[in-house]
Formats: sequence, C-alpha cells, structure tokens
Amino acid sequence: MKALTANRLIDGEVVWLGRTGGWVETLDLARVLETKDGEEEALGIGAEAVATREIVDPYLIDLRRNGDAAVEPVRFRERIRAQGPTNRHDLGKQARRESSAA
Repeated sequence: MKALTANRLIDGEVVWLGRTGGWVETLDLARVLETKDGEEEALGIGAEAVATREIVDPYLIDLRRNGDAAVEPVRFRERIRAQGPTNRHDLGKQARRESSAA
C-alpha cells in the first residue's frame, strides 16, 4: 500500500496525490495505491505535474493501516512530513487540525 507525495512548488507545502487526481494537503485525503498499475498511473500524474511546475520531487511512500483503520506512513520521516514537528505540536499540519476542530 502506497501513496504519492511531493512538495507544491509555489509554497513548498507537502502534498499527496488525492483520490480525484488533484493535490491534497493531508494524508487522510490521499489516494491509496494498492497495485503496481495504480502506482505507475500515479507516477505518471506526478510527472505531468512536475512538467507543469505544480509540484517537485514526487515519490511513492509506503503506508500501513493503524488501529483506527486510517493509513499512516511506515517511515518516521514521512510521518513528520504528514503531521509536523515531533517536539512542537503547535506547528505544522497537526496544529491546523487542532485549531479547526475547536
């Protein structure tokens, strides 16, 4: 199980290929790739987005299901990219989720 991630060129924001083909800012909205064909299609979409200067450095990351049946990155580096700093929960994507939930 994988997802395609990159950085948005205009602001450097970490993004993932979304379920409808656009780029989303949170992993929970990302397209989960379960087959090699799906991975190749996603990489093609990423290559097109690089060519149109929408994103930079697209690559596949490994995912796993957590206890809530949601997906999370396997590698620690990718978990930080998905959430934000590990020592400051008031920064990054994790801070935006907390403030929007209030």
